[in-house]
Amino acid sequence: MPRELPPFRRALLAAMTCALTAGLLVGCGAQAPEEAPTVVRVPADAATISEAVAAVAEDGLVLVSPGVYEEEVLIDTPGITLRGLDRDETVVDGGGMRPFGVVAIADGVSVENLTVTGATFYGVLVTGLHDENGPTAHGGDGYSTFDPEQFPPLERFSISHVTAYNNGLYGLYAFNARHGVIRDSYASGSADSGIYVGQCRECDILVTGNVAENNAVGFENANASDSVYVVGNRFSGNRVGMTFLSNYQEAFVPQRGNVVAGNVVSGNAEAESPAHAEGGFGIGIGIGAGTENEFLANRIEDNPVAGVLLSSTEDLAPLGNALRGSLFGGNGVDIANVASDRAPARGTCLDGDAVTTLPEVLASELVAGCAPDATDAAPQTSTASAELPAVDVPPGMSFLRVPAPPSQPGVADPEAPARTLPSTIGAPELGDIAVPDAGLLADRSRR
Repeated sequence: MPRELPPFRRALLAAMTCALTAGLLVGCGAQAPEEAPTVVRVPADAATISEAVAAVAEDGLVLVSPGVYEEEVLIDTPGITLRGLDRDETVVDGGGMRPFGVVAIADGVSVENLTVTGATFYGVLVTGLHDENGPTAHGGDGYSTFDPEQFPPLERFSISHVTAYNNGLYGLYAFNARHGVIRDSYASGSADSGIYVGQCRECDILVTGNVAENNAVGFENANASDSVYVVGNRFSGNRVGMTFLSNYQEAFVPQRGNVVAGNVVSGNAEAESPAHAEGGFGIGIGIGAGTENEFLANRIEDNPVAGVLLSSTEDLAPLGNALRGSLFGGNGVDIANVASDRAPARGTCLDGDAVTTLPEVLASELVAGCAPDATDAAPQTSTASAELPAVDVPPGMSFLRVPAPPSQPGVADPEAPARTLPSTIGAPELGDIAVPDAGLLADRSRR
């Protein structure tokens, strides 16, 4: 969840117009803001990105030339498009001491074609959870939920062609936000997760075409439900590839209803990564009390502990998750259930080729789990986490020491007009989706 940050102040736009007519001073008593420009260039029109964001008009465009910008950027004007002119060479650098790179707290913001690195908390954050001082935490003990009436979600966002590497906790982070897209981006070196979607209902969020590697977790969802689509990404070479979590530390328990399709989730046992807070390693997809998610036509390979791991969170259980048409291979075990007796897994459905399971009896229970009323059926058999395949877990490394990413493709036309975002995203077409080739998006990866 967003952490407490220092206060932020936006510069106010104002100008005084005076004219001398017939020796008399006319109009000096009236102060009015100049009409804000619709396009502001950095550094030609403004020396810093923050100055440009403060100066540009609503629905305007900020174009940033190549260079290293040692600043934090807070966007609180609706509809702004912040775009670098060169994705690799336009860099917002936190220097390992500033909390964030770019934060959007206004509706309709687009962030694209740039790199964010060296922030101690997060590279790019879009969130409706903020006060007059900027983004803010909502509780003191970690179990205090916020009032959705007081903090409505941010509506409409786009993160596209952004490289977020070596940021302390999160690379690309959507929290209490809806109707958005995270696409064609790259995230590495995060001690929590490279890409995170959290705390929303009727989210209407699409995550597609991204690469996340060398993170503690490649992609994480916590309590984001109903319409999150994670399609056609590469989550390989992390400590854990993906997690779908229900927990009481955020609002809107439980997490439910994601569609996860056509992704490569492989080789998640990367030593050159920050340590996972709970020691996670060697896992493809972790379902920690996630519910009613559909995993369709994913390639889940070479994760040395488990391809898919079912577990509980306190009294929250993994319920009604379906695994359909996916390809498993080379995992320590393909599907393992370590859910507790207090909150056992029910209704986990496997519709596809035979897989290895832990415990072995789980294999037949997964087929039976596809019955319509399976979530009310008997608990599926679990085992102790100590029975999982044993692997040597390497020590984590500082987020600042994770190797830098390779060059990434930029937007086709960086000089294009400001982006106008749609009111809704909608479900992607999934009818013809197939298990992707193992090399999906590998040309953008270090591996």
